[in-house]
Formats: sequence, structure tokens, C-alpha cells
Amino acid sequence: MPDHQILISIGSNIEREKHIRASRRALEAHFSDVACSSVYESEAVGFDGSPFFNLVASATTHYGVSEVCQILKQIEHENGRRRQAKKFSSRTLDLDLLTYDALVTDEPVVLPREEILYNAFVLWPLAELVPSRRHPGEKTTYSDLWRAFDTRNQALWPISFSWSNEQA
Repeated sequence: MPDHQILISIGSNIEREKHIRASRRALEAHFSDVACSSVYESEAVGFDGSPFFNLVASATTHYGVSEVCQILKQIEHENGRRRQAKKFSSRTLDLDLLTYDALVTDEPVVLPREEILYNAFVLWPLAELVPSRRHPGEKTTYSDLWRAFDTRNQALWPISFSWSNEQA
């Protein structure tokens, strides 16, 4: 089976360091060639809550879109994510498939994920990690999309994050 390029957004605002580190280990257990952007801190968007840590990971996989989404849901569940929580709420771990190769589709999920174009906490890490890769729908590079993005209403800043401070 051929390898597919995937991009995944990662976010946490409950025990942030623990869950961000756990997400990377889990992604590395399921996918190949995992690479991560810097970690960014942002205010909660859409609700009053603690600040989030956000980043984007790239990876390769032989799984199909549905299987990738199931794996991401499984990782969230293993990290204490509860599906019955309302959409805009605090969470231990949020993993969203952003792109799968250059696929543009509505089923089984919307790809590319629409929040790429609307959330600084997704677009800035994308522009850092894969600056010359083109958004499958817009056909514009992530670095160009980030340069054109209006950042006035979304506070976001890179932080110093150590992946080696592993916790048991």
C-alpha cells in the first residue's frame, strides 16, 4: 500500500505538557516519519477556559482516512477525552486530521479541515512545519496563507517546550 502524507492538529488545555507529550508518543506508535511544529500557547477560542497548547504534526501512513480518524479518536480516548463534552470546552487532548495527501472531500470527514483557514493556532504551526506545502483547496502555500492571515483577534505565541521531560 502506498504511503499517504497527513497533517494533524494537536491541542490540550488540561495537563497540557503531559497530554502533548503523550500525543506525540502515540502518533509515533501508529504512523511513520512523525515531525512536529513548535508548540504554541493560545487563548481558548469559542469559550472561557484555560489557555491551550497547540501544534501540528506531519506523518506518513498506509491507513485510509477513516482508519486515521479512528486512531486519532482512540488516542484522545486513551488520554481522557470524553466525547459527550460540548464542542467548545476544555479538553485533555484534541487531535484533528487536517489534510490527507491533497484530498478534498466531505466524507468520511471534511478535508482539508476548514479551521486551517480560520484559526491562527492551526495555520501558524502549519506555516512553520510545511511552509511550501499547498493547501489542497486554496492551492496557496501555508506560508502565504499565514502572511495574509489577520492575527488581530487571535492571541497566539510560541513557547519553549521540552519533549524530553517525560512523565510516567
